[in-house]
Amino acid sequence: MTTTNTYELMFILRPDLTQQQVNQQMHKYRDLLKDLGAQKVSMEVWGKRRLAYEIQRFQEGVYILSYFTGDGSQVAPLEKNMRLSEEVIRYLTMKQDKEIEFEENELPEVEETVETPAPVVATEEVTSSEASEEEDTTSTEEEEEATPVEA
Repeated sequence: MTTTNTYELMFILRPDLTQQQVNQQMHKYRDLLKDLGAQKVSMEVWGKRRLAYEIQRFQEGVYILSYFTGDGSQVAPLEKNMRLSEEVIRYLTMKQDKEIEFEENELPEVEETVETPAPVVATEEVTSSEASEEEDTTSTEEEEEATPVEA
């Protein structure tokens, strides 16, 4: 009789991976768990977050939380695969004491985070003669403020 345990796996991927590469890694580890005999596998993307301390010169990482059920024989090969992977910078597998209810889900697709550029502020075009006039007026105003006035 084999006992089925629930395991929680948190792993952190390099922050410089593209959306497609993150999805490939998630599919890779889900398929590996299934091949190793895990009954249910659930993965949730937490997204890119700042690390508590620098790891391999990275200050951020893509966090992925996974739950799976199995007899425990999946843990060692999974961790060995993650240890040898260049994409995974940290991982942690924990056996849960109590039964955690979770549903096997389709792998979520990581959305590409596109930073919107700062808005461009339109300025009036100033001709070179107007620019020199503006410079002249500002310098005389500054000079007037600097000279003391006697009363």
